[in-house]
Amino acid sequence: MAQHTLFGWHAVTTLLERHPERVRSLKLQQGREDGRQKRVRQLADDFGVAVEQCQRRVLDEASDGGNHQGVVAVIKPPVALSEDALLERLETLGRPPFILLLDGVTDPHNLGACLRTADAAGVDAVVVPKDHSAPLNGVAMKVASGAAESVPLVRATNLARFMRRCREQGIWFTGTSDSAEASIHDLDLTGPVALVMGAEGKGMRRLTRDHCDQLGHLPMAGLVSSLNVSVATGVCLFEARRQRTIASGAHGA
Repeated sequence: MAQHTLFGWHAVTTLLERHPERVRSLKLQQGREDGRQKRVRQLADDFGVAVEQCQRRVLDEASDGGNHQGVVAVIKPPVALSEDALLERLETLGRPPFILLLDGVTDPHNLGACLRTADAAGVDAVVVPKDHSAPLNGVAMKVASGAAESVPLVRATNLARFMRRCREQGIWFTGTSDSAEASIHDLDLTGPVALVMGAEGKGMRRLTRDHCDQLGHLPMAGLVSSLNVSVATGVCLFEARRQRTIASGAHGA
């Protein structure tokens, strides 16, 4: 059976708390007895997870040089949500869906950061193309800080076709582009919406852009011309969150 490594205190603790059945074993760094290690050991003991005390170099090798912070877990990979399953889930939400599409984001750090922000903003799912997208590896899961366990990640075989299927369910697509006339702050993001963010440097692919219903840019007041994709995603998601919170309050009044 396939297995992955997960490292970093927050990511490992979150997985033990939410899905301990996916944790096969733990490696902890010798010579440290702080609160975080005690918490992880207690959770591992509660769920019968094997724990091994190791020298730092063993953890370095197990995490492939990643910033493990003194803990590495061998885990079962998360079960991916299919396109069909996501569309069925969106139909039963009882509120307007809120989706994030990442078109060609290939850096695991950026994928993890986008997942973390998506969780904080209340996104229902993150969708990426099956090809030319970052893997959900140990680096991405550590940066996500537990969000990889709470936000479904869907890999669409054909992103344009998936967008068409979503549109049939009434979901509108808002893309981001430096050449867009409207600011992201001027667009309506309150209904069933999918925010589309492009790849680092290149932006959205043409076909993806053509399937967007509206485009917006981030107003830049300084000297830099663009933001890292995970930072830009955070700005856009929380603009949508702000609008949706106001709209839900108005509807409930």
